[in-house]
Amino acid sequence: MIPVCRLADLPRGEAFRLETDPPVAVFHTEEGELYAIDDTCTHQDASLADGWLEGCEVECPLHASKFDLRTGAVDAPPARRPVRTHEVVVEDGVIHVRLSPSAPGLPSCAAGRLAGGAG
Repeated sequence: MIPVCRLADLPRGEAFRLETDPPVAVFHTEEGELYAIDDTCTHQDASLADGWLEGCEVECPLHASKFDLRTGAVDAPPARRPVRTHEVVVEDGVIHVRLSPSAPGLPSCAAGRLAGGAG
């Protein structure tokens, strides 16, 4: 498990970008729930941690695709592929993420960059 930050340091309604490869966004909803998804929109290379959080959805700041934080499913186009979700655990007041073993659903422009290519 990867430590993220103290729960007290991530206010409700905010997100934290975890610099993994690929990056992961951890969201703390207004209702107090914690979710982690791949931080890169599956439509185009944009950080979902920079998006707008409403309930259990995040809206991509680039083209307004929406993703369900619980399942990773696309709730609004132009994205068509879901984002990968990760398990979130809080131990002793610290948020941890257990990365999913499944392959990320990155757009080709981000996949090349993250693999060290030109993109």
